[in-house]
Amino acid sequence: MPRRISSIAPDWWDYTTLDADLIAAAARLTPRDLAKLSRPGFQVVMYDTLQEFYLAEALEYINAWRQSTADNPVGICGPIGPTEQLPLVARLVNDLDLDVSSAHFWGMDEWVVDGREAPITHPLSFAKADRELCFDRIRKELRMPDPNLHFPAADATAYRATWNGGIRCAVMQGGQGDVKHWAFNDPPRRKGKWKDEPPPPAEYRKLATRVVDLHPLTIAQNARTSGGGNISLVPTQAISVGPVETWQAEKVSIWQAGMHDNPFGQRLTAFMISQRIPDSAVPMSLLADHPNVQFNYYRGGLGACEVEMH
Repeated sequence: MPRRISSIAPDWWDYTTLDADLIAAAARLTPRDLAKLSRPGFQVVMYDTLQEFYLAEALEYINAWRQSTADNPVGICGPIGPTEQLPLVARLVNDLDLDVSSAHFWGMDEWVVDGREAPITHPLSFAKADRELCFDRIRKELRMPDPNLHFPAADATAYRATWNGGIRCAVMQGGQGDVKHWAFNDPPRRKGKWKDEPPPPAEYRKLATRVVDLHPLTIAQNARTSGGGNISLVPTQAISVGPVETWQAEKVSIWQAGMHDNPFGQRLTAFMISQRIPDSAVPMSLLADHPNVQFNYYRGGLGACEVEMH
């Protein structure tokens, strides 16, 4: 039976093209059901307060950087969404007098404007947010030098080389967008040889850091979460860390406070990963094949999938 046409963007693949029974099974999950989806290689962790949630996220930076030495550098790949953990990272480094000069950081993604990565002067610049919210707040004698900060560019050659340069990525953090991506690994367009079926998971996993066209749902979401609803402000392309680099990370840690994806989306990807149902129309589900994935939830942000008219 042919796959359904997206109810969001007919020229794209996305989660609305999944089998109706799979969608219904995910929607039925209660928070208690969700917490029971852990299996070897996939851990679901719940937090009862936002303070605990963001502190735990910040501590992933600290625990990764503590492992780093000049001879064996260690880094973390971090997101912009969420961002609430970033000032906490700087505060912890300063208060613990933690020398992170040998440590590394990879930015996950960046906007592309007119074929080039967005300049740091762009109001939505991810590199700008990382620096202002975290790295510029770390005391100079403790922070890592600029060459240890790796932000992706439209020409990804130098960025990709850092992933193969002897630096161990202890953790890749991420959030989850409305279209079920991590970084900007959006579902592909429905065209060419993928017009009738989305790419097989193994094919999608061949993608490395690259410039991507953004699914319309991603553009709308970023306008909502970062641009005050002004869709015209949001670029339609981005540079994104790829599955190739993601599988080089020892652990993938996804943080969902209920601010970015909705109750249904928070359930769907956990269910697909837990049940080992990878599908490139739902890019986050491809993490079903990664050996060490953790989903972190703020219990108060899980909501419900019941119909409620407003």
